[in-house]
Amino acid sequence: MDQRLNWLRAGVLGANDGIVSTAGVVIGVAGATSQTFAIATAGIAALVAGAFSMAGGEYVSVSTQRDTERALLAKEQWELDTMPDTELKELTDIYVDRGVTPDVAALVARDLTARDPLRAHAEAELGIDPDDLTNPWLAAVSSLVSFSVGAAIPLIAILLPLSQAVLICVLAVALALAITGLVSAHLGGAPKVRAVLRNIGMGLLTMAVTYGVGHLFGTVVGA
Repeated sequence: MDQRLNWLRAGVLGANDGIVSTAGVVIGVAGATSQTFAIATAGIAALVAGAFSMAGGEYVSVSTQRDTERALLAKEQWELDTMPDTELKELTDIYVDRGVTPDVAALVARDLTARDPLRAHAEAELGIDPDDLTNPWLAAVSSLVSFSVGAAIPLIAILLPLSQAVLICVLAVALALAITGLVSAHLGGAPKVRAVLRNIGMGLLTMAVTYGVGHLFGTVVGA
């Protein structure tokens, strides 16, 4: 359950990154030129590059975490094989520290060790489920998809054949950021209004700065 919650939170953050970064790119280009082809090219490039960058980063990060988990499990198995009495006492002490009486803690430690010693020690000492290690491919695909979905929002909005496409894009981004801010606050148990306002504020600031830079660049180059 905790791992699924972590993936959901990561997905929301990935979508949030896709929204803000791609909105910054397309709004910045729109500040420099009104050519739809240029805006679309920049937006698609930002979506693809950002999605694969996120996926690659998650794959490397989670692969490192998985390697660490495997190393810790191998070390724990070695300790169980070479010093079982010491490990049994260590497991007993863990439950005593958690408030279990010494006699009951010893009984629990012996019972868990008899059933599956590696699982018992991995979960109690390391917080690792040996049968549910982190999956780098799942992390990579989740990040790629969530970023792409988020990035598609400003890209589609600004390419709509309307005279106020930039304004529509800004409003669409603000709404999307309100949703991701609300969801991330709910998942993290944080104050929702503050999270939503902060999320929208950073998105609007990003678009304002990139639009200003694009407009300045377009003016200088066009002069």
